Parts: sequence; C-alpha cells; structure tokens
Amino acid sequence: MYLQKTFCFNFLLFLLIVTNAWKEIVGRKHHLDLKDETRKSIPVSMFGFLQGGILNVTVSNLAISKNAQETSGLGFSLDRTLSDAANPYLDSKRDICNSGLSINEEIDQTAVARFEFDFINKLLNVRCSSKFNSIGNIITVDDPRNKRNSVAEKLSDSSLFSRSARPKRNVQNESLDVAEASNVSVTCNNLKIPLSSSDGNSFSTNFTVNIRHSEEEGMFNLYFHRCFKNNREPINITIEVTETNGDNYLSAGEMPLPMLYFIMSTVFLASGCFWVGVLCKSKREDVYKIHYLMALLVFLKSLSLAFHGVNFHFIQTEGFHIETWAVLYYITHLLKGAVLFITIVLIGTGWAFFKHILSGKDKKIFMIVVPLQVLANVAYIITEESEAGQAAHMTWNEVFILVDLLCCGAILFPVVWSIRHLQEASQTDGKAATSLRKLQLFRHFYILVVCYVYFTRIIVYLLRITVPFRYEWLDEFFFELATYIFFVMTASKFRPAVNNPYLLLTRDDDDDEVVELDRVLVFCNNLFFYFP
Repeated sequence: MYLQKTFCFNFLLFLLIVTNAWKEIVGRKHHLDLKDETRKSIPVSMFGFLQGGILNVTVSNLAISKNAQETSGLGFSLDRTLSDAANPYLDSKRDICNSGLSINEEIDQTAVARFEFDFINKLLNVRCSSKFNSIGNIITVDDPRNKRNSVAEKLSDSSLFSRSARPKRNVQNESLDVAEASNVSVTCNNLKIPLSSSDGNSFSTNFTVNIRHSEEEGMFNLYFHRCFKNNREPINITIEVTETNGDNYLSAGEMPLPMLYFIMSTVFLASGCFWVGVLCKSKREDVYKIHYLMALLVFLKSLSLAFHGVNFHFIQTEGFHIETWAVLYYITHLLKGAVLFITIVLIGTGWAFFKHILSGKDKKIFMIVVPLQVLANVAYIITEESEAGQAAHMTWNEVFILVDLLCCGAILFPVVWSIRHLQEASQTDGKAATSLRKLQLFRHFYILVVCYVYFTRIIVYLLRITVPFRYEWLDEFFFELATYIFFVMTASKFRPAVNNPYLLLTRDDDDDEVVELDRVLVFCNNLFFYFP
C-alpha cells in the first residue's frame, strides 16, 4: 500500500509537469526563437550528413540596435568532424569571439566555415578554411538582387554553399543544372549572401549546404555567435533549420534506430512470455510477488521500445514526431524506469524472500528513489525535445545526469544493508551455511548492479563520443543489450526454484564456511568503497 501511494503520487506529478512542459517541446525540424539573448555562443544543431544530404538554414526577425549594426561580430560557424567527440578547434578555443569570426592559421587546419553578418552592406559574408574548401564543388544560385548573364559569374562565389529563396529540393536541382553547364572550379571563400530587410531594423536571410560527394560526409555542428564588445547588448532572432539525408530526417548514425528498437522490443516481449511460462510451471509456494513485478518490468520495457520505434519512424519520414506516440513512449518510459528501480531496491532488501515488511530505512530509500526517478524522467523529456540552443536545455541535461547518478547510487544501499543483516543473522541463529549462500548471491547481485550502472552510464557515453558518426546507433545497441543481459541474469539468479539460495535451510555451519563468509563480507565492503 505504501509503495502504491508513493508511486501514484509521483506519477500524477510527472503527468502534471510534462503537460506544462509540452508547450516547449518541438519536433526534429529545428525552430529556435531567441528573445533578448546575451549568450556569446549558442549551439543550434548537430547532424551527421551522408552524400546527398542537405542543410537548410533560414534566419528571420533578426533585430539588433543601430549601434550594434555598425560593429561586426554576429554570425554562424559550421564545423565538420568525423565523430560526436568534442571539436578540436572549439575545445582549444572556447571563446570563438577571440578570433573575430575570421579564419587564422590555427583554424585553417580544421574543417570550419564562418558566416558573418555585415549589416551596413546588408550581406552575410562566408569564409572557409582550406579543408572546407577542398571538399568539392557545389554551385551558388543567382543573387536575386543582381541578375547576371555570365555563367562564370554565377559560379564565382561558392564550392560548398548555395543560397536559395526556393524550397531546398529545387535549389539542389538548380545547382546541379548550373554545375553541368560549367567546369569552373570555385571555392566557398568570399561568398556574399544578401540580407533582406523591410524596415532596416529586422533582417532575414537563407543559405543551403549541399553534401554532394562522399568525401564531404561527416558530423556537422552549427553554432550561432554573438561577439559584441558590449556583452549586454541583447538580440532577437529566429532560426529555422532543416536537415535531411535524401528523404530521411534522421542523422546518419540514427537511421538504424527504428529497426533496432522494434527488434529489441520483440526480444523483450518473447523473454517476458517465457518468464510468465516459468512462473506458471513453478510451484505456487516458490513464486513471490517480486517475480510478477519482474514480469511487469519486462513487458513495460517491450512497450517502451515499441513506442520509441514508432516515434522514431515518424521523425524519420516526417521530420517531427506524432504527439500520441511520443506521449505513449514517455509514459511507458517513466513506468519502466520507476518499476526497474523499485524492483532492484526490493530485491536488494530481500523483500518477499526473507522479510515481508519494509523497514524504516527501506521506506526512506523509496521516498528518495521514486521522486528522483520522476525528476530524472522530466529532465530527460525536456532535454530530448527542447532545442539545443535554448538556455534551459543544458540546465535540464545536467539535472538529468546528476539525478540519474544519485538514483543509481541510492539503489546500492539496500544490498549493503542486507549483507550486514545476514552477517548478524549468521552470528545469532547458527545458520552460517545458509547465510553464506545468500551472501554469495547478494555479492553477485551487487556486482551485477554496479556493472550495469557503470556500463550504461559511462561506457555507453564513451562509445557515443568516440565511434564514427555513422555508428552512433551502437551506443543505443549496447545500452539495450546490457539491459537485456542484466534482466536475464537477475531473473536467472532469483527465479522460482526449490534450491534458490534464499530458501535453503541447510544447517552446515562448519568453520571453513564461516571463514568463507568473512571473505565474502570483506569483498562486498571493498566493492562498496571502490564503487560508490
């Protein structure tokens, strides 16, 4: 009853928070609206492009003061890497404004392009590093303010960038037609893209980046920079970004994810059915409530993956999710996360196995873990669905990481308490052999939980930032694989069976086993200090 009340209260709190936060959630077609912005560098998007990919950026409602228009220092940077790891240039030069949005010798060694606003001449000036220039030839569309008749003049400003006033797919076709009409070799340096303004105070522009050849593929990072001398000078701007790989709106490393989620959902569903079959075939006295809770967890995991796969499928084809599937995924994701941590804590406390009432310390753990899980899920949803350039995005991402690690640390305490409880029991009731077997099981479970937490939180993160951009899906694959292995091993160790170490009543308590018991306790205590 206590667990039901706690869980229901936090679930209702979760729905209330998500309902209020849903207004801030947008789809994968990025729409970043900044008001009175004073940050220097703002991440806009990060996307893995393959051959045939298109990046279309539209800037509108750019409003700054007259004094700020007279000074340069406002613009974009676009860099290309081969993985999700930190860009070496941005890592060594955190304040990009120090270089004044120019290309120096250090920057020239990386694949970087700069877009700088020139409000006096109403232009967006483009400069590229040598590595960006050598990627290939992509042709510029005519400047609408300057109709030129010479094909050479049409090709004079771009090798990688094309500016368009039409939909992006028409721009690509037109660029291809012009490219076929000339063999002129061009570069993207000194490309001048016009700014349009109706009243002189609000500006807009548009540019398109086409990935024409396989050598141009990579992870592209788009940043907006505000490098005014007066740091308090605010700006207003609306940025719309559309990224595609052909007809696919997913990044190169995300394309296999829908199929991966569907496959893993099927695997968990089949495993859940097998587990239910095991429970049905077992003797009634060997099946506990915790076993049914484990079955519920597996089915929730399967549903969560299925909804996640459907959600990603619509993002892949439409560029945004369908709210119904997104809500279903987030609800099942919350339920799965809460049931997972509750199950681990209950197994760790020995509930339903050798005690049927939760102690005061156990209840305090639930009072901590369940609300933290709700907060972690809210932070996860806001982080996943908000734009990277929003000020709250980074804050909620840090909240999610911190709260998730706190939950992972909190679930280890019940296991340690149970180990100490069994140690005291073995010294009073003389059943050292039975306590030894239980402690060995707890030791294995403790190691299993620690390995699961460290692998899914640290190793998976290292994979994400080191693998090539095409293989970003591997971190999700290994996360789901580790989760499946954790579920299988936990079910194997705590399955209904007459010879389950929890139920052994052997009275063999010779001195050798007592010595082994002490070794187990020392080993578990050392683990606790090494893996906080």
